[in-house]
Amino acid sequence: MSPVLLAVAHGSRDPAAQECVRSLTGRVTALAGGTRVRTAFVQNARPSLAEGLHDAVAQAGAAGVVVVPLLLSSGYHLSSDIAGAARAAGVPVAAPLGPDPRLTGALADRLAEAGVPGDVPVVLAAAGSRDPRALADTRRQAAMLAAHRGTPVVAGFASAARPTVDEAVSFLAGLTGQPVAVGAYLLAPGLFHDRLRLSAGRWVSAPIGDHPAAAEVVLGSFRAAAGLDAAPAAA
Repeated sequence: MSPVLLAVAHGSRDPAAQECVRSLTGRVTALAGGTRVRTAFVQNARPSLAEGLHDAVAQAGAAGVVVVPLLLSSGYHLSSDIAGAARAAGVPVAAPLGPDPRLTGALADRLAEAGVPGDVPVVLAAAGSRDPRALADTRRQAAMLAAHRGTPVVAGFASAARPTVDEAVSFLAGLTGQPVAVGAYLLAPGLFHDRLRLSAGRWVSAPIGDHPAAAEVVLGSFRAAAGLDAAPAAA
């Protein structure tokens, strides 16, 4: 029986967010060979995490399921909601998707698509968290993007942490004397991306979404947690 990759997203009432997540898991399916890919949501969308786990375990048994959080950093939803439900079901949980060098390329592509010049400083804007692990993860991804672009990149947060996105934009503008771009360190559209579009950045990139690199990271996270070769299967 083929294993099940249960991709678990945060969830949003925005239909565009749900469509984005399903487009990403569709890309994962195309890479995954015989692995069955299923989707569930922590909140605000169906199937719920409980429903997704129940169905996946019924299909493959607990030993045949790996939960892959569609989250870009550590934090409460991973350490509490997802880990707790998976532990109760006897199912392992993979690492969050970020930070990861492959996401750096995806972020750079989204900035280029938004028309951001290569020499412009960037605020890497995440949803935000009170969990210091999540903030550290975002700052590590910002450092990767800075090294890739050769320009200043600092982390900013749309909620729950500082600097806020506008504070980070103001800091970089004062430091460099240049207009500043906001790079959305978000997986899908929704409330937080709507906030970023109202920020002080001259440009705001789209979420990472169904970028091919994100699909590679999802599958790699699954294979690492399942103890398999980390290289993705050919499409």
